Amino acid sequence: MKVHKDDQVEILSGNDSGKRGRVLKVYPESNRVIVEGINFIKRHTKPSQKQPQGGIVTKEAPISASNVKIVCPKCGSASRIGYKKIANETRGKSERVRYCKKCDEMLVKTS
Repeated sequence: MKVHKDDQVEILSGNDSGKRGRVLKVYPESNRVIVEGINFIKRHTKPSQKQPQGGIVTKEAPISASNVKIVCPKCGSASRIGYKKIANETRGKSERVRYCKKCDEMLVKTS
């Protein structure tokens, strides 16, 4: 999957199209992502130990990863992502790195 946790993404379709947010969670087996502040649902909950009052809880729901585009930190626009193999001298192996297809900037993982 080209979308990773903590990536800044732009929504391409749906009610929230054009909005931007950070990826909170990725589900690669179902090709879905949860984006902060996007696609809210209301969940009716019974009273429990955690929530003795019960009630209606609002939370983010997953959306398809095909409906998001990664925002490049350098050029600031939503763009397609590709992969490059770069030789790693310290390990002696080559590693796969994501890059922006508009400005050719590498997207390195922050954590």
